[in-house]
Amino acid sequence: MGFFIDSFYANMIGFGHIWEKEEVIMYGLGTIINVAAIVIGGLGGTLFGKLLKENVQETLMKTCGLGTMFIAIAGTMEGMLSIEDGAITSGGAMLLVGCLALGALIGELLDIESLFERFGEWLKKKTGNAKDQGFVNAFVTASLTVCIGAMAIVGAIEDGITGDYSILATKAVLDLVIIMVMSCSLGKGTIFSAVPVALWQGGITILAGFMRPIMTPLALANLSLVGSVLIFCVGANLFFGKQIRVANLLPAVFLAVGAAFLPL
Repeated sequence: MGFFIDSFYANMIGFGHIWEKEEVIMYGLGTIINVAAIVIGGLGGTLFGKLLKENVQETLMKTCGLGTMFIAIAGTMEGMLSIEDGAITSGGAMLLVGCLALGALIGELLDIESLFERFGEWLKKKTGNAKDQGFVNAFVTASLTVCIGAMAIVGAIEDGITGDYSILATKAVLDLVIIMVMSCSLGKGTIFSAVPVALWQGGITILAGFMRPIMTPLALANLSLVGSVLIFCVGANLFFGKQIRVANLLPAVFLAVGAAFLPL
């Protein structure tokens, strides 16, 4: 009897060691964290924004736009400037102009901006915010801010292939702060930017195995460069009022990735 008991405990201990060594990977956790951060930031900013006067909200919006533009400038300069033999050189100008021009042409023909706006109108009605005049603008502006950029794509790919959500977790912290500030001045429409983030990053995570071979270092560099310019446009709209139909420039990002495979 003692032999069977000893054998039982030995097997249980061995099973325990195997269980401890087994690592459970949850794919898509990064997008879940990111979506939650946007919702929390949006709710906090909306509640807090009600306590602020209109002039304070306007100042916050311009400050957010200014900060967004400087973040974008840093990303653009990082992609265009390099040091060779102790001297600063620039590059990527033709890529930038070409992708933006052709991307704008495609975007205007497809009228992507109106698709965003129609989706925003649909969300406004379905969520009981039909009387909120600024809902659609808040939704479109916030969505473009948190969806455009290399972090969303690279982070979603890493999450989908290895289960490493560290990049998206970092992005979640940034998005929480950005959406909180935006929602103070633009309103609750910013909260629903979580929807396109869930669809965009979640879709990339699902298709990560197919996308990873495409996202070479050069493709990522091109993506970051063009994406930074689009983020600058979002910041300019926040600071100066809507002057640029940024959503219609989105094809430029995909063209930038495709340009990495041209035989130049």
